[in-house]
Amino acid sequence: MTRPVRTNVPGGVHVVGVVGTGGAGGAVARARLAHGADPVHVLAQSGWAADSAHSATVREDGALELTYLVSALDGIPPRVPEVPRDLGVAPDEVGEPYQRVAAYAVVTSERGVLLTQFNSQTHVAGDWGLPRGGLDDGESPVAGVHREVWEETGQRIDLGDLITVQSQHWVGRAPSGALEDFHAVRIVYAATCPEPTEIVIHDVGGTTSDARWVPVDRIDDYPLTSSWRRLAALHDLGERPGS
Repeated sequence: MTRPVRTNVPGGVHVVGVVGTGGAGGAVARARLAHGADPVHVLAQSGWAADSAHSATVREDGALELTYLVSALDGIPPRVPEVPRDLGVAPDEVGEPYQRVAAYAVVTSERGVLLTQFNSQTHVAGDWGLPRGGLDDGESPVAGVHREVWEETGQRIDLGDLITVQSQHWVGRAPSGALEDFHAVRIVYAATCPEPTEIVIHDVGGTTSDARWVPVDRIDDYPLTSSWRRLAALHDLGERPGS
C-alpha cells in the first residue's frame, strides 16, 4: 500500500524541459516530480539532458513548475542512486514520506557572503549554510527567498538568476524522533544586497542560531553542510578578481 506523501506544496511539483535560447523553442518534456525523484533523472527518462535550471514558478492551480533548459540526451542516462539511510535506521524500517521544497540564496555584498548557522532543532546543529526556508502553501520561490532572508538576517536583497535546483532523498529521523522518508528539493538563487546592515534574526524560535557576513576568502573556515560544500557557485566567489 502506497503511503500518502506529506508536502508543503500541496499542488505538487512538475518538471518542464524547454529548448532554444532562453527556452524560446518551447516545452519538449513535462512530468510530475514524484516523491524522491530528481528532476535531472525525470528529464532523462524522456530522452533529454538537463543543461541548466531556468525558472521556478507557481501555476494558477497551485502547482510548482521547475523549468530546465534541455538538449537531446546523448549516451547513457544518469544512474538513479540508492536511497541512503542514517546510521541506526534498519533496512526494514519504513519512514513517513515527506517532500519539502525550500528556497535559498547565495547573497553577496561589499561585506562578503551571507551565511546562517543551524541550531539544535536540526540534525546539523552548529553547521553553516545559506539563508533558507520552506515555502508556504501557494508561495512562489521568489517571494519565499525574499521572506526568509529578511526573517533570518534582516537584509533586503536584489534577486538574480536561478543557480540550481538540488534534489536529495534519504531516510532518517527528524529532530522529534519520527522516522521520515525525506525528499528535499532546494531552489537556489543568486542575490546581491546593495545596502548590507548588521545582522538581525527576526525569526525567533526558528532553526537559525546565528548569521554573519563572511569574507569570501574565509568561507572555507566555516563548517558547511554537505549540500553547500558541493555548491560550485558558493566556492567560486573566492576566485573572482579582486575578491
